[in-house]
Amino acid sequence: MGMEQLAGRIMLLGGAKRAFLAFLAGALGALALPPVGFFAVLFISFPILVWLLDGASGSPDRAHSFGLRSAFVTGWLFGFGYFTAGLWWLGNALLLEAEEFAWALPLAVLGLPAVLALFYGAATMLARLVWSDGMGRIAALAAGFGLAEWLRSFLATGFPWNAIGYAAMPIPLMMQSAAPLGLFGVSTLAVFVFSAPALLGTRKGLGPGLLLAGLLFAAHLGYGAYVVQQPLPEGGKTVTVRLVQPVIDQVRKLENADRIDIFNQHLELSAQPVEPGNRQPEIIVWPETSIPFILTEHPDALARIADVLKDGQVLVTGAVRAEDLGAGQAPRYYNSVYVIDDKGQILSASDKVHLTPFGEYLPFEQLLRSMGFDNLISLPGGFSPASERMLLSLPSGVGLYPLICYEIIFPDEIDIPAGKAGAIVNLTNDAWFGATPGPYQHFLQARVRAVETGLPLIRSANNGISAIVDRRGRIISGMELDVRGAADATFGVVYASSWDNTDRSLNFWLVMLVVASAALISRMGFIFRTN
Repeated sequence: MGMEQLAGRIMLLGGAKRAFLAFLAGALGALALPPVGFFAVLFISFPILVWLLDGASGSPDRAHSFGLRSAFVTGWLFGFGYFTAGLWWLGNALLLEAEEFAWALPLAVLGLPAVLALFYGAATMLARLVWSDGMGRIAALAAGFGLAEWLRSFLATGFPWNAIGYAAMPIPLMMQSAAPLGLFGVSTLAVFVFSAPALLGTRKGLGPGLLLAGLLFAAHLGYGAYVVQQPLPEGGKTVTVRLVQPVIDQVRKLENADRIDIFNQHLELSAQPVEPGNRQPEIIVWPETSIPFILTEHPDALARIADVLKDGQVLVTGAVRAEDLGAGQAPRYYNSVYVIDDKGQILSASDKVHLTPFGEYLPFEQLLRSMGFDNLISLPGGFSPASERMLLSLPSGVGLYPLICYEIIFPDEIDIPAGKAGAIVNLTNDAWFGATPGPYQHFLQARVRAVETGLPLIRSANNGISAIVDRRGRIISGMELDVRGAADATFGVVYASSWDNTDRSLNFWLVMLVVASAALISRMGFIFRTN
């Protein structure tokens, strides 16, 4: 069967067959995500989506209400397949306390994908507004998805997990475009490139469309090859960091029964001798909420940390911080990161700004509690968000930009003053998700932030994936999932990014302007041809 015949058959599908194929195309696209990372599968998924939209909209002169509804449903089904196949592992967090939360499993595994799919439904509906033929409809789809991914990053607290752009950045060679374009610029152009084979099914705009897509993909690879071959900047401080990955079972952490043993395990891994000939670590990094009690209420714990740290060493650790509000009021709790020196003094601290809904706080709390909902993490009132993120200052003069857990997936919320931070430090606990795709997807997104910001990434996870990543997204040292231990690495902390958030935002909107203009021009040309 030729491509034109295949496209024709897909366009003419109706009813359950059309719905199933839209869902299947999206689910198939999830194979482009970690840990599989087979990005080429989207050269199948997106052409199918284009052909389904061709059939859904029919003639552009048909009643808009029918075309818009049909396009929305097609995009929603595509998104529902993509997010269900890409996020099913979220249910693992609920099964850790199955007696209390198993009832909510369908909401996590199907409910969240259904909500996220609304953005893709909106993307295809917007594309339908300027749908034409040939390359114009590919540009319209790219513009619709680019806008949808951007909106998904902040609406309803935001959740830009598994944006399409990540599929185009599975390895450092293919991550470098994120520095000038940002995640959303890469996502927009990726949809255009992945959709281009659809032109083989209709032949209209085939030559220019495939040529442009080929040039964009070649530029993506060529720019990446150029950047990764450039030597890293020199002249700044060199630091040696030890990552501690204790692999504490999440059920043990939740039960909170053997807190001393958990604390001791972190101390033991921190005190391991270095390999012969290697530098002694200056910074030791523990994961998110690794200290299983309120540290300021246990001066003996600070003394034990001081005993383990060698002269000049500091510990960067995740902990829960309690703020006393006075008599008769419950304390306020923060998910925090501390810097502790070799004398047991807390030198610096920062609190988490962007909390995880349903994990660290309950949105619409009164309503949802009346319906039986609760936080996964049991604290009176949940965690409180910080009003601003504080830079961590080390005695050596190095500044660290702290991001706790999934804060690192929000590129537009990362605002690092030029020259003030030598690295990003990301503390997380992906043990919630077990041996599923979740930790691998989280790690890829963290690596892309290193490329965007031009800063090394220091990432410590309770269980996978802990790593030190250079500013090109390359892993210097680390530990895979389920590997208990400590890993050391020495690297430079020169801030050397040529791009900032303002540049990336401007370039994203320039890309959007180009693809939207191409779609509009094509649409106007179509109208003139058919009148």
